[in-house]
Amino acid sequence: MYGNQPSAPARYAAELLLRAGARDVVELGAGHGRDALFFARQGFSVQATDFSGVGLEQARDAARSMGIGARLTTALHDVREPLPLADASADGVFAHMLLCMALSTEEIKRLVREVRRVLRPGGTFVYTVRHTGDAHYGTGIAHGDDIHEHGGFAVHFFSRHLVDALAEGWELDEVHAFEEGDLPRRLWRVTQRVSR
Repeated sequence: MYGNQPSAPARYAAELLLRAGARDVVELGAGHGRDALFFARQGFSVQATDFSGVGLEQARDAARSMGIGARLTTALHDVREPLPLADASADGVFAHMLLCMALSTEEIKRLVREVRRVLRPGGTFVYTVRHTGDAHYGTGIAHGDDIHEHGGFAVHFFSRHLVDALAEGWELDEVHAFEEGDLPRRLWRVTQRVSR
């Protein structure tokens, strides 16, 4: 759907994490692996998780063909469940448009608590979400909790209040507005860190 080139947020996250001396990166909702493979090519040890075993298999095959198979591990995972990772086991976590899937606010809050659990002190979480300024917000079928379905695809649109609530107890470094795609989709790229 999005091609094979890494997303702009992944490029940003890789540069930020490299500057911070990060080694281990987790990507949540990795899909077929375009961003996870990019992180591995940058030298990170990458744990890619996704709900689709097919996508993860494609990512593993691509990593082997690129000679970076040893840097990429995968885990089939539903983000509504606890992350299959040890406490303080990663330097960075990345999630591009995963948190704005059809997840309830409570499920999102639980997931962010899990991200904090697996990050080491000083670890960074970079995520992107569509927000309430997006053209599709308030259109289509309303499911409550700021979730709207348009064209058969349900999205949880983030308010700034939700972003701030998810950053409670973290150091919120940046909320960067950007656009992507043809509509265009309006998103925020959020960068927050665990205190050292």
